[in-house]
This record gives sequence, structure tokens and C-alpha cells, in this order.
Amino acid sequence: MSERPLILASTSPYRRQLLERLGVPFATEAPGADETPCPGEPPETLVVRLAEAKARAVAPRYPDALVIGSDQVASVEGEILGKPGDRARAERQLHRLSGRTVVFHTGLCLLDTRTQAVWRDRVPFFVTFRELSEATIQAYLDREPAFDCAGAFKSEGLGIALCQRMEGEDPTTLLGLPLIRLCQMLEAAGRPVI
Repeated sequence: MSERPLILASTSPYRRQLLERLGVPFATEAPGADETPCPGEPPETLVVRLAEAKARAVAPRYPDALVIGSDQVASVEGEILGKPGDRARAERQLHRLSGRTVVFHTGLCLLDTRTQAVWRDRVPFFVTFRELSEATIQAYLDREPAFDCAGAFKSEGLGIALCQRMEGEDPTTLLGLPLIRLCQMLEAAGRPVI
């Protein structure tokens, strides 16, 4: 097995914790990539573009490494919901999610900086929210201020209580780093996890 460095182009503690599950050594670095959506850009395209942009932003500092980039947005009825950043936006997002099925789009990119080979994919995950009352939204945000999570939804915490149904191939996708697909990419790159 190759011991080439594995770099996670992210400062997200959630993605770091997910990657730690694989038991492989890695370093993290802030990508500093512009995450502004292009006008009219669909979420499916946006997350893959941003995942690759994050990997490419870090790549020049690691000439012989495998760099992982990932990005996630939620979309409901075509509207993109990113990280709310504050309570007022989180409240609006949760009202928007109430009683609807939301797609959490996670883009993933693995960049081999030695060969410039790139693997990219988008992995969706579907969450149907129950009807959320104002009291439920306020109580949730009091206990789980998920301002740094797409759609203000932290599924690995209290957010699970907001759900009616979840559907997807890989539960780690919902947390921001689809490990099943990442393992496949790493194997294709010559660095299998096991």
C-alpha cells in the first residue's frame, strides 16, 4: 500500500471525524476556495465543482499526494440551501424544509497531484421532514444551533427528531463525506483503505 500523503481539503470537524473512521493517516488544510454559486447553477453541478475547487486549491502545496475535496448543499424544490450561519436564517430554512423532501447533494473529488488524475462524483441523500411547528423549530435551535450545517440540519444530533424518513446509499453522505464512494476512489487511485 502506498504511503503517499492523504490530504483533506477542509476545516470541517465533521469531515475530519468521518475520515478518521477509515483509520488512515491524513492531514487537513483549509482550501480557501471561492464557494459562490454561478448564476443558475444547479446543486448537482455546484457541489461537484466546489469539491474539485477545494482539492485544487490545496494541491499546489502537495506535489505528491492524494487530495480530497467535498462540498454539500441541500435543495428543496430547486432552491439551494447552504449553511445558514445564524439563527434567523436557520429558522427560515427549517420553515422551508417543514413537510418536504429535501435532497442533500454531496460532491466528492479525489485529486492525485502527481499524475493530475481526478475522480469526482455527486452522492445524493433524501430526507423527508415532518411538519415542523414554530415551537419545534425554536426548541430544536435552542438545543442544536446547527448554523454550520446545510439546511440547519444536524442529522447526527437532535436533527434526527425532525425527520419522517431518510433514504440514500451511504449514511455518511448526509454528514458531508461519502465514505463508501471515497473508499472506491482511493482504491482506484492505488491507495486502498484495507
